[in-house]
Amino acid sequence: MISIAAESPLGADLSLLMARHTADMHADTPPESIHMMDASQLAVPEVSFFVMRHIGVPVGMGAFKRINADHAEIKSMHILTEARGRGLSKRMLTHLMDEARAMGFRRLSLETGVQPTFIAARALYAKAGFTECPPFEGYTLDPNSVFMTLAL
Repeated sequence: MISIAAESPLGADLSLLMARHTADMHADTPPESIHMMDASQLAVPEVSFFVMRHIGVPVGMGAFKRINADHAEIKSMHILTEARGRGLSKRMLTHLMDEARAMGFRRLSLETGVQPTFIAARALYAKAGFTECPPFEGYTLDPNSVFMTLAL
């Protein structure tokens, strides 16, 4: 019933996912602290983008971007609100980690928010073994950001 596959972020049936992800990112984060990539920015060779589908309907997405030969960054991860509570976020995160590992990356990092919107995400990342780290790859210290990393 649930599948995860590499797809283009420009897929015609992904507009709801993209809109909800954008709304969540802008819900309580100051504009200068939003680091999300829109669909066109995700549609580049250095980004691996995956869609989670339930009976063919998109319910989640996840992406990571190559920083260098050993290091990638999770750039997007979103599960539709109505599909939450079923372990799908953990499943998507595990998929991203497995794919990054299979592509030869030895480190996976991310930037997430400090706002209440991101409490569950930070807990998920911590449970998966991510630990806080300094800013990486062009980021700077930001009171609205938490930086995390995991050795694969």
